[in-house]
Amino acid sequence: MLKAGVDVGGTFTDVVVYAGGELKSVKVLTDPRNPWTSVLEGLSIACGDLAALREVVLATTLGSNLFIGQVNLDAPPVLLITNEGFRDVIEIGRQNRPELYNLFFEKPKPLVPRSMRLGVRGRIDAKGNVVEELDVEAVRGIAKQWCGKVLVAVVSFLHSYANPIHELEARKAIKEVCPDLDVVLSHEVDPQPGEFERTSTALVNAILRPVVSRYLAEVRERLERSGFNGRILVMQSSGGVADISLAVEKPAMFIESGPAAGAIAAAHLSKALGLENVLSFDMGGTTAKLAAVVGGTPLLTEELELGAKAVMGRRVRGSGYPVRHPSVDLAEIGAGGGTIAWVDAGGSLRVGPMSAGADPGPACYGRGGREPTVADANCVLNRLPEALAGGRLKVKRELALEAVRKLADQLGMSVEEAASAVVEVADTMMAKAARLVTVERGYDPRDFALLAFGGAGPLHAAGVSRELGIPKFVVPPMAGVFSALGLLFSDYRVDLVRSVLKAADEVDDALLEEAYAEMEAEAVERLKGWGVRGDGISLVRLARLRYRGRGGELELAYRGGVGELVESFHKAHELRYGFRLSDEVVEVVSLRVAAVGEVEKPRLQRSDPVEHKPEPEGYREVFFEDWEKTAVYARSVLKPGALIAGPAVVESEDCTVLLPPGSEARVDGLGCLVVEVEV
Repeated sequence: MLKAGVDVGGTFTDVVVYAGGELKSVKVLTDPRNPWTSVLEGLSIACGDLAALREVVLATTLGSNLFIGQVNLDAPPVLLITNEGFRDVIEIGRQNRPELYNLFFEKPKPLVPRSMRLGVRGRIDAKGNVVEELDVEAVRGIAKQWCGKVLVAVVSFLHSYANPIHELEARKAIKEVCPDLDVVLSHEVDPQPGEFERTSTALVNAILRPVVSRYLAEVRERLERSGFNGRILVMQSSGGVADISLAVEKPAMFIESGPAAGAIAAAHLSKALGLENVLSFDMGGTTAKLAAVVGGTPLLTEELELGAKAVMGRRVRGSGYPVRHPSVDLAEIGAGGGTIAWVDAGGSLRVGPMSAGADPGPACYGRGGREPTVADANCVLNRLPEALAGGRLKVKRELALEAVRKLADQLGMSVEEAASAVVEVADTMMAKAARLVTVERGYDPRDFALLAFGGAGPLHAAGVSRELGIPKFVVPPMAGVFSALGLLFSDYRVDLVRSVLKAADEVDDALLEEAYAEMEAEAVERLKGWGVRGDGISLVRLARLRYRGRGGELELAYRGGVGELVESFHKAHELRYGFRLSDEVVEVVSLRVAAVGEVEKPRLQRSDPVEHKPEPEGYREVFFEDWEKTAVYARSVLKPGALIAGPAVVESEDCTVLLPPGSEARVDGLGCLVVEVEV
């Protein structure tokens, strides 16, 4: 098997190739304007002959970056056709106020300006009955008016999840007038109740479609030009991979593909290590991502808000654009190596959310950056090696000192004190973000092992562990490219959903069984079309329920029987919200099938540890609370059973591990560095 995983991040592009039972990795700088060039460069370095590659699995932050303005890509104009009188649904949104006491809060800018949101007559009720026929001529008139002026049109009618006939009629009419116009129907993207969320998901999908399709077409064309003739897969936000064709059709499903890959890698390793609960801590050049893995499976959420305002890793509900699709439950915060440190008007030190990114990058990269960043702070403290990314990026400490000195002067501190403060603030921010996916989900972070990876994660793992009270952290092999490795561990996945929206006592078991069977058949057919063997497919049935007239929908596993499902909902609601309403009507909102197609995975090499204390390659002065003589080890020569005492620095081509004074580390049989810290 010759297979490659490519994770295109905001600062670095990571590549891992698996061939002949061995793994090889490479890390190159991302070109934010032409990210496909970084993909090709990394693959060429890692495997040389691209004609030998059978499969490439991609992860990208292109979609999310587009909505938070981190890349220079103009969002294409989109036309919205909806019911007459409902064109302002996407601007009104929900009534909840995201920041109750912020008098200056502004709602996110509507995805489509009002002049391009057009209503037509026609109505279907919540049960799927046609109340008023669609004004097809009005649809044709709109199509004629906008043909050639927009690339994509979204059609989102009320209750299309119950009966999509009007949306289908509208697409037919549009295509008759303007055959080249791409048309997105809301019921095909998100067939669930909730006009605002369904329309928002469809619009995000429509806006991303031209951008993502252009990017993936460019990647495919350049790979094929270089001799590649294999299969291209793309990681979904849910943690499963899919054929590139689905990513072009429904790019909204792939927004969090990079962070999801890291969580999947953490889940796979947790099983190999026999760890029940793991906190996945992925710190890269632009952001830090944290996810909880419980029982070997990452926790999922049914909805994310794209471009939402983040407060300590939490996306503030109502401040972004809802996208309904299963996604790994992540806390993401602007605290990467390239995150800029600054002093606010009150004289307090702040870190992020602005980032120096890959261009110009931190000052110590020597590529024109002048602002002090987290990477510059670590460089000043002498925690970084002389070169990064396998020697391709030289670290210039004198430029880091110059950048951090400006910050120190503003704070009235020494350069070392200012650099330490930047690192401490970043660690505290990431620890607070970690509590969002543990404490706020009912878990105690002290019951977890911290699994640190990404280019900067192992450098900050000790500080984050101390903040959380976690006495142990683990740094896996290939930690700096671990998310790319996770792409090689990821199975195929198909998620299909069907609306029900009936009281539980109106739904019988036979109805649910029929609906599940139809979705399962469709999911299996799709997986087989992607080349998955039938005996490698597993199916999971899920159902979303709520109390009638209330929010707080919960998704539960369906094991057969409506009565059992309702009782499970009462219990789950009490666990989540602290109460149950046994006398209230319970509604079955929707059904979902998650189909997983297992893939062949790289085997992790395991050796029997032989306890020994290796000699360091040298020493250097590293700043902790003061300058201390610190042992330096090359991770490549550390064998299973090696014991190391802090203070120490362990260097590899893709990341640096910091062991503070008082810590102890050992290398286990899988090559993981298991570190015990004082908390």
